[in-house]
Amino acid sequence: MDQGLVNDLIALVALTAMEIVLGIDNVVFISISTARLPLEQQKRARTIGLGAAMLMRIALLFAISWVVQAKEPLFAISQLPLPGAAGEWLSKHLEVNEVSVRDLIMLFGGLFLIRSSVIEIHHKTEGRADDHATAQKATFGGVIGQVVMLDIIFSLDSVLTAVGMAESIWVMVTAVVLAVGVMLVFAGTVSAFVERHPTVKMLALSFLLLIGVMLVAEGIGTHIEKGYIYFAMAFALGVEFLNLRMKAMSARQRKAEH
Repeated sequence: MDQGLVNDLIALVALTAMEIVLGIDNVVFISISTARLPLEQQKRARTIGLGAAMLMRIALLFAISWVVQAKEPLFAISQLPLPGAAGEWLSKHLEVNEVSVRDLIMLFGGLFLIRSSVIEIHHKTEGRADDHATAQKATFGGVIGQVVMLDIIFSLDSVLTAVGMAESIWVMVTAVVLAVGVMLVFAGTVSAFVERHPTVKMLALSFLLLIGVMLVAEGIGTHIEKGYIYFAMAFALGVEFLNLRMKAMSARQRKAEH
């Protein structure tokens, strides 16, 4: 077999796995967002959301020159017409001066994710998450709009990872399609599991809040290694699964005693 083809296949497997890992936060956000819709609309909303994510990633892959340019400086903060006191303070405390399109996308996307997570957590803690009036406010178009907006953020990150891991465009596109296909298969299961367990939903919302903070940090020039974030999420999820197992065992014991 041609060595180049072997290298492409290895890159395809590695990149598909990485795209699935990077897509977990996207699936969680879609699951939580679509859960506010009527039951008969949720599956269609998840399909449209993940389909939009796939198309967004493929479009960015074919516009790879724009993705690369998105990391180039757009303007310098020191050149902005700021008042004297503000300009002096920035010159002393500013760690990052140049701002790119990617920085702005990460910043505003992170703020949007933080806002959405905090609102959902507030509704949950106030006991209004399942309120009929709250559910009525969630329209199909509004939920899809939220999902597509976050797809842009997650797609940019995904494409930058793909460019760093593979050289052939067909490898990148195939990996994206396979990863979204896997997510599409398991999105319904993830959504149902999250809805069945309120503590898992709160944990998922906390994950989204954490990712939002990470995006804001990236947007203002503070790099946070994603491995640490994913490890913390995996550890917290593992502890939550142990808690669920313990609750299930306690419930079975109480049932057996009665």
